[in-house]
Parts: sequence; structure tokens; C-alpha cells
Amino acid sequence: MVDRIFAGVLLVVSLAYAVIAFTAIKAPFQYDPLGPESWPRILSIVAIACLLVILWKPDTERFGVARQTWFRLAATVVMLLAYAELYEPLGFILSTILFGTALSAMLGAGMLRSLIFGVAAGVAGFLLCVTLLDLNLPEGELVEWLLDPAPPSEGTS
Repeated sequence: MVDRIFAGVLLVVSLAYAVIAFTAIKAPFQYDPLGPESWPRILSIVAIACLLVILWKPDTERFGVARQTWFRLAATVVMLLAYAELYEPLGFILSTILFGTALSAMLGAGMLRSLIFGVAAGVAGFLLCVTLLDLNLPEGELVEWLLDPAPPSEGTS
């Protein structure tokens, strides 16, 4: 019953999102076949389909979540907020390395494996997005400082 209640609430939210995606989101120009109009529509359709499956055949009868799971969920939300705040100043690579390392360490990986995962996710994600998807990702102030460490002069006379 808990799955059905959860799916029902999310279905109402997803239906509202679908209405917005299909009616309110209009891009001034279409620069990509799957541009800013398509992704919200696709997401809403997939979410509605998944929630209908959960409503049709739920998994559990009761809701039992351990305290450690609640802590991990709260910690993940805090880490996502920190990731969002650090995204511009540190850039994609460093912020993703920090987030990926912290998240995998929290989920039980050893420190070396967490660091390897964080570095791989940051570097591979950056290369994938920049080369294959041709996206502009922030490099961060640290990279800018490393490339141009000399402070600007304040007036030479």
C-alpha cells in the first residue's frame, strides 16, 4: 500500500510536470534536434510510465527504513547542495571528484577506490561532455589561476 501511495503522489506531480513540459516550455529557436523542449517531455513520459507500473504492481506492504538509510539520504542531499555551490567556483572536474569520492566513501567503498572513482568520474565525465556532447562546462577559478597565476597589475607608471 505504501508503494501505491508514494506512486500516486508522484504521479500527480509528474502529470503537472508533463502539462508544463508540453504547454509552457517553448524555446525561441531550436538549435538541437533534442533541444530544451524535448528533454522535459521525454522525462515526464518516462516518469509517468514508471509510476503506472508501480501503481499496477507494488513491491512492499509496509514502509520500513533503517535510521542509517535516512542518514545517508540526508547526507546525499547535503552533498548535492554542496556540489551545486562548488560547481562554478571549482569547475566540473574538481567538484565532481569531490562529490564522487565522498559519495562512494559514504556508500562503503575504501578510500583508494573512492578516490579512483571520483577522479575517473570527473575526468571521463568532462571529456565525454566536452568532446562528444560539445557542452561548455565550467573549468573553475582554480584552473584559471593555474593557467594565469600572475595577479593583474594595478597601474604601472
